Amino acid sequence: MSDFTGSFWSSYIAVISLVGILACLLLLWVTARKKSSAYADNTTGHVWDEDLREMNNPLPMWWVGMFVITIIFGLSYLWLYPGLGAYKGSLGWSSKAEYDTEIAQTNAQLASLYQRFDAMPTEELAFNDEGHAIGEHLFMNNCAQCHGSDGRGSKGFPNLTDGDWLYGGTPEKIKESITLGRLGQMPPLAAAVGKAEDIQNLAHYVLSLSGSPHDSLKAGLGKPKFGVCASCHGIDGKGNQTMGAPNLTDKTWLHGWGEAAIVSMVQNGKVNQMPAQNDRLTSSQIHALTAYVWSLSHHQNATSKP
Repeated sequence: MSDFTGSFWSSYIAVISLVGILACLLLLWVTARKKSSAYADNTTGHVWDEDLREMNNPLPMWWVGMFVITIIFGLSYLWLYPGLGAYKGSLGWSSKAEYDTEIAQTNAQLASLYQRFDAMPTEELAFNDEGHAIGEHLFMNNCAQCHGSDGRGSKGFPNLTDGDWLYGGTPEKIKESITLGRLGQMPPLAAAVGKAEDIQNLAHYVLSLSGSPHDSLKAGLGKPKFGVCASCHGIDGKGNQTMGAPNLTDKTWLHGWGEAAIVSMVQNGKVNQMPAQNDRLTSSQIHALTAYVWSLSHHQNATSKP
């Protein structure tokens, strides 16, 4: 990646741009000074198709003028705007600054729209028709790529409609997750558990915690090994929302179900990250989005309010 993040390519393009403009200027200057010998009939002597003759007329002045203007424009643009390697341009313009300005202007225009929802409790805003619609639009634009348009998630991406929460499903915890993001990490534990057979036995014990199909003999042998997991998931396997450790007793499997999936998890570990949204969304937008996400698992309590 260093080939693409270093200064070589930007300098390379800058040199090509300048050389191209200067070459055009040089070509124009040379052709203006060079006088081609012409025949008495003002032709160059080149003939095509028996009677088509090349005339020796100079370039029209309007064409020369456009050529010069183009060269001046190119040099002026490279002086005013970033286009020459690390040179930022005399105007100091950047696409990021332009983007930030447009976002700030848009947020200022929308502030009045969100203002009347800011004082609403999450539970009330969740089922306010207009507030719900705004939250849904925010969800589609910022969350649906991972959690799905219906919020039901997929393998590796939590289902937001089932009431099963890694870090807690209260409005406060949902807002915290959206604002700050989450980093979930399970380290590889194969070395701590033991041999491959021990890991398989542990997998069957984990399956037994939720009443999933398992080999009871292997589960009995794997129970002592669960002590390695209990520090995060608890002795009873019900998880720990403070750490984001999943509940292993509820038949909700984020990364796949079955012996093979559990063995892979123990051997390889897993890192999952939800990006923070506080640098992309305003506090008012996060409040509306929180209400919408909370409503996905409380739709049975929906009561439309004006």
